[in-house]
Amino acid sequence: MSALLILVVAVLSAVPAPVVASHPVRAAPLVARFGWPVSSPRVVRRFDPPPRPWLAGHRGVDLAAGPGASVVVAGAGVVVFVGEVAGRGVVSVAHSGGLRTTYEPVTATVAVGDQLALGEPLGLLVAGHPGCPAPACLHWGLRRDDVYLDPLALLGLGWVRLLPLGGASLSGPL
Repeated sequence: MSALLILVVAVLSAVPAPVVASHPVRAAPLVARFGWPVSSPRVVRRFDPPPRPWLAGHRGVDLAAGPGASVVVAGAGVVVFVGEVAGRGVVSVAHSGGLRTTYEPVTATVAVGDQLALGEPLGLLVAGHPGCPAPACLHWGLRRDDVYLDPLALLGLGWVRLLPLGGASLSGPL
């Protein structure tokens, strides 16, 4: 225990003191930088990541909307992928901070390399998303590097999950 305390003190003493600005500096909250990708959305399936990255899970949220609804970019970024995955149209947008959002199934109206501002159109929603209880659903995903995150967190609506320490496995829903 004392060895751990010494290690913590050594690490903390090596961290430089924060720089204090002469005026308040506030980071813009994610909520102000991101918005819904469809108008009047209704969440019909929540983010449900698997306990291990290689297992099945739901790595995004499904938003009910009408077929042909306009799909807009949830935050400013650059289009990095437009194409089909498993027979469905997908658009991926890279955002600052290593974030990437995905939108499917859509008929894209953008091209790779397009720079978009919050709320600019990406394409039109296509019916036929598997498991969708509505006429059409947008599957909206979020990743930071290779880690899938709840896209509702961009809007301040994501769930917080506390995980056990020490790599213990999760056997049921939290």
